[in-house]
Amino acid sequence: MSEFTAKDVQKLRQLSGVGMLDAKRALDENAGDMDKAVTWLREQGLSSTAKRADREASEGAVAIGNAEGAISIVQLRSETDFVAKSVEFVTFVSELADLVAAKGVEAVAERADDLDTMKITLKENISLGSVVRIEAPSDGAVDSYLHLQAGRGVNAVVVAVAGGTKEMAHDIAAHIAFARPLYINREDVPEAEVAAERATIEKIALNEGKPEASLPKVVEGRLNGWYKERVLVDQPFVKDEKQTIQKLLGDARVTEFAQVVVGD
Repeated sequence: MSEFTAKDVQKLRQLSGVGMLDAKRALDENAGDMDKAVTWLREQGLSSTAKRADREASEGAVAIGNAEGAISIVQLRSETDFVAKSVEFVTFVSELADLVAAKGVEAVAERADDLDTMKITLKENISLGSVVRIEAPSDGAVDSYLHLQAGRGVNAVVVAVAGGTKEMAHDIAAHIAFARPLYINREDVPEAEVAAERATIEKIALNEGKPEASLPKVVEGRLNGWYKERVLVDQPFVKDEKQTIQKLLGDARVTEFAQVVVGD
């Protein structure tokens, strides 16, 4: 017979949400080991954590981690902003981000057990979201921007710039946070997406009664506006809309960027 006390049973019930008999059985099956008992209950589908797995986790927090020559973003999802703003939650996602920056995206697996425990203690469906790590180009820099709301990160951006400075990368990261481009250059936009938009614009222009002779000019003008919504280098710089990001870059170029926003 395994050695455990009534207090152990009570603690396991609080952690897992199961009844007394299931808690006793879990401890007995795992020689009184609390962590193994929690895992066993989850495996048996008895823990209330398993019942929470289908709840939508649309809240959460994002954090940025820094290491030598690399910056990471890690997103942790939750069901409520109450949990997302808790010290435990914010600290954990920050620790994950630092771990990824230092060791790579696969390193999050090292904290899988801690994530499972957090699901139980906070009594919510908590899950790992986006995990990104970007290294600085050999001839450039990498920097980031993090927008905070009620003490937690909600909008994180990392940008790598070849031939540019850390300050430039930071300014572009702040721009991306608010402008939300999808691509760096026009060439990056899928051809099928461009063709579909061009056809839509043509139909709209015809329905507006635009003369066929003027269609090419109208379509190109509106397509340029469409590109500005999606393509980073075409966008007016948020801190000085008289210049585009391309003009800000000069001879430098953005090689990679990532944006992770809570709720997206």
